[in-house]
Amino acid sequence: MRAVLSIGSNMEDRRALLQTVFDEFADETIAASPVYATPPWGVTDQGDFLNAVLIVDVDCTPLELLRRGQKLEEAAERVRVRHWGPRTLDVDIVQVDGVTSEDPELTLPHPYAHQRAFVLVPWLAADPDAELNGTSVRELIAGLDEEEVAAVKEVRE
Repeated sequence: MRAVLSIGSNMEDRRALLQTVFDEFADETIAASPVYATPPWGVTDQGDFLNAVLIVDVDCTPLELLRRGQKLEEAAERVRVRHWGPRTLDVDIVQVDGVTSEDPELTLPHPYAHQRAFVLVPWLAADPDAELNGTSVRELIAGLDEEEVAAVKEVRE
């Protein structure tokens, strides 16, 4: 099963926390974006995030993949204090090829991915031919606010 994961962190050692996800999926990763610095979305009175996208081929169900991501979040001592608030680690399933779900535990494709430059810009970097719900990610980015897109900056270290 091929899936697109969006990962992010804006607390503690952000780079190291993202690395835990890269490490967990190292043998299953088909493509990965560079790491991007992005301003917070939704709740803006918090620090900038580091974000990336991984495209993985995994031998599990979407719910099992969700549990893997949740275990990584738990290991990072993720606490959900407020919706869209700061977090040590966020592992979101954006899309699983051929799977749609309205389940509140795992809605697929991710219901807000098409609106978020911090997901779409890294995803396009990982896969220039990426599509979400039949629309190219490139087109989705073109429809976003230019300032929001410009604020997603590759971290070069």
